[in-house]
Amino acid sequence: MDAVGNDSEYAGALRAGLVVGLREQGALSDERVAAAFGAVPRHVFIPEVSVETAYADDVVLMKQNAAGIAISSVSQPSIVALMLQQAGVEPGHRVLEIGSGGYNAALLWELAKPDGEVTTIDIDPDVTDRASATLQSAGYEQVKVVRTDGIEGWKPHAPYDRIVVTVTANDIAPAWVEQLATSGRIVVPLRVRGQTRSLALDLQADGTLESRSSVICGFVEMQGTGAAHERAVQVAGEDVVLRIDADQEIDQPALDGAGFVRWTRVLMDREEPFCQLDLWLASVFEEYCVMSAGRAAVKKRLVRPALRWGGAAVVRDGTLAYLTSQPGPQRNLIEVGVRAHGPAAVLLAEEVAGQVRAWDAVRRGKPDPVFLVHPAGTTDLPAGPHFRTRNTVVTPIWTE
Repeated sequence: MDAVGNDSEYAGALRAGLVVGLREQGALSDERVAAAFGAVPRHVFIPEVSVETAYADDVVLMKQNAAGIAISSVSQPSIVALMLQQAGVEPGHRVLEIGSGGYNAALLWELAKPDGEVTTIDIDPDVTDRASATLQSAGYEQVKVVRTDGIEGWKPHAPYDRIVVTVTANDIAPAWVEQLATSGRIVVPLRVRGQTRSLALDLQADGTLESRSSVICGFVEMQGTGAAHERAVQVAGEDVVLRIDADQEIDQPALDGAGFVRWTRVLMDREEPFCQLDLWLASVFEEYCVMSAGRAAVKKRLVRPALRWGGAAVVRDGTLAYLTSQPGPQRNLIEVGVRAHGPAAVLLAEEVAGQVRAWDAVRRGKPDPVFLVHPAGTTDLPAGPHFRTRNTVVTPIWTE
């Protein structure tokens, strides 16, 4: 059966409409990737939902754990398109996908065929069983499905020209680098300091990795030995929580009334993302973390963050500073400020506000930094901030 042998005319029209929509929003520009989206019947991989839902630009959750947290999904098409374009899969490439769902593996096969090879792996037998069944149903028997821990890669089919990771990773596994072909590329949603970016990392001659592009994204967490969830520090019970990475230690701050506020005169559109500003602050402050606040905490004015569900914060010597906002001169604008609580509230608020202004002056509107990835233990590192994981050192380089 070919890729659309079990397709309907209606599903084909919806799929064509999805391609048009992805083009219009700027998520899809590569013609080969567009052709792959036009060929693969996404509805076959998610038969539990309506065909209309299958071709919407939205994630479809497939499995949750006992705590109700999503652990398997069919990713949002716009994010899939961006990552496939980052990967740059060519005919004849050997590709490893880590985090199997079936649909993305079929798209990868469309790009690697006729002489390439696609292997998709996952630790969850429910996921691999499902991937095998749906790939067979959709006509992609050529894709190899393997159940194994993603952190180990899959050595029997290495080396790979491309490794595409479709779960959030907190580290770059040594096995991935070892199984990469010369001049190969890893595309991975890497989370550092509470932010997840899909990085296209090219292997360098010295064994390090260097990013050629980065895209803000979100995926379900990696399972198995590669799982490394953020640590939570409660400031006001569960109402205000700070999230930090494994290589960070912070002092327990306290909230002391309204705190001190320093406004920056930096204006942002209400729809403008904070992600690059957050990364800038994380690059400057070793004590950077992410603060989330419940509705009750905001209603009681314990804190007044710019982003209640997760915004930039800095903790130093028992003092907490975080981004806040107030209405700007126009309805669509806000002014960014810094609110601080603790013994050095004025000093820390001024320091963070100064860095907000510095970002606005020298980086805003420019590309994200280049990310360099060195093995843990490397001593001859480039200048710049260093985010340390179990196996690597990740360095963002803010070039002019």
